[in-house]
Amino acid sequence: MKQEDKKSKRPDSYKKKTREESENKELKIRISKWNEPLRLNKFLSNSGICSRREADELIKSGEISVNGEIIRELGIKVSPKDDIRYKGKKVDREKKVYILLNKPKDVVTTVKDKHADRTVIDIVKNACPERVYPVGRLDKNTTGVLLLTNDGELTKLLTHPSYNKKKIYHVHLDKNLIKGDMLKIIEGLELDEDHITVDAISYVDEKDKSQIGIEIHSGQNRIVRRIFESLGYKIKKLDRVYFAGLTKKNLPRGKWRFLTSQEISILKRKSFK
Repeated sequence: MKQEDKKSKRPDSYKKKTREESENKELKIRISKWNEPLRLNKFLSNSGICSRREADELIKSGEISVNGEIIRELGIKVSPKDDIRYKGKKVDREKKVYILLNKPKDVVTTVKDKHADRTVIDIVKNACPERVYPVGRLDKNTTGVLLLTNDGELTKLLTHPSYNKKKIYHVHLDKNLIKGDMLKIIEGLELDEDHITVDAISYVDEKDKSQIGIEIHSGQNRIVRRIFESLGYKIKKLDRVYFAGLTKKNLPRGKWRFLTSQEISILKRKSFK
């Protein structure tokens, strides 16, 4: 009983230190595994070029070189320092990583910013040895769903101007949104010579008409803020609750998690709205 009392009285700083030590230990283990030699076919498969079975065929046909030497022998092991090439192009050993973050306020969506106290990369720095990058951008004061990955192809898809998938935001205004202005938003607004339309807009709570839910496909910069500011409203709080089929359900503010294999599959197949 006395031991339990002692444990319960341990300060939060102790718990935080223990958690950080555990995270650092796990990261070191991952980095150690990352530096271990592995079979060439697995290396090629991890890089995303092909499946492991297809890699065997590429090796047997002499299409893979290691440190300038054509390799036809199956089972050979390589290390991250080796120069591995397919059709003359260097192959990087890069495991694809997908992280979902519930971005908190006052955090900058960038890899590095000397003027910022904290970036989203600071939050996920102990997640994996791979370097990940935010997909798109959320304002410093905007919270909610943010995807980070090292999958350049997927990032290009989700950030391209032609990307036409919905995003949903929970907006807190400085005053109630009147029906007339809601109708204007539904009908479309002219902003900087662009005609901006939304897919849906409604009150989150009929008793509090300063809270708005808005669904939009446009990927233009600060588009939600610009819509309301053009009508004389100030946004007190902006939270993205849906992006690329992902939500922040069961993910507290400031926390992150890896995507599940099912979520990754949905992203790659683009089978989300």
